[in-house]
Amino acid sequence: MKGEGKRNSKCLAYVAAFIVFQTIIILVFALTVMKIKSPKVRFGTVAVENFTPSTTNSSSFDMRLVAQVAIKNTNFGHFKYDSSNVTILYGGMPVGEAVIAEGRTKARKTQKFDVNVDITSDKLSGNTNLTNDIGSGYLKLSSQAKLSGKVQLMKVIKKKKSGEMSCTMTVNLAQRAIQDLKCN
Repeated sequence: MKGEGKRNSKCLAYVAAFIVFQTIIILVFALTVMKIKSPKVRFGTVAVENFTPSTTNSSSFDMRLVAQVAIKNTNFGHFKYDSSNVTILYGGMPVGEAVIAEGRTKARKTQKFDVNVDITSDKLSGNTNLTNDIGSGYLKLSSQAKLSGKVQLMKVIKKKKSGEMSCTMTVNLAQRAIQDLKCN
């Protein structure tokens, strides 16, 4: 009878240890894998494909930017996003826009693709800052985009998330190159 009591308390200790161990495993899983974060959207590289200054007006131009968009998904499930737009701004005014087609970024991966943005200064007529910036050879632009979609974990859990991009860049008109590309 004395041995039976020791055996029961030993079994109870093993069951309690197993329950504590399982609780720790579930807690670690819930705090790491199940934590869903917003994806990061950034410009990787931006290139000036062509730049055409106006021959009649010194404060007018057309150009095409080829921008590499990078969508970084740090989640353990894929991110499926809807079609969206990336807008290029000069002085807070839109000068160009491109479509980002709907797509899917795999779990823990970064998806990269190119977007062509046609920029024209037609909407900025009479802007003295634009004339000064073109004369200086440096054009300061900014960009904005928002990708909305869902992160899906284990084909069961779906959570709405969105990634936003806000970048600034300086176009060197003489070299037809981008300088000081900063995204946050």
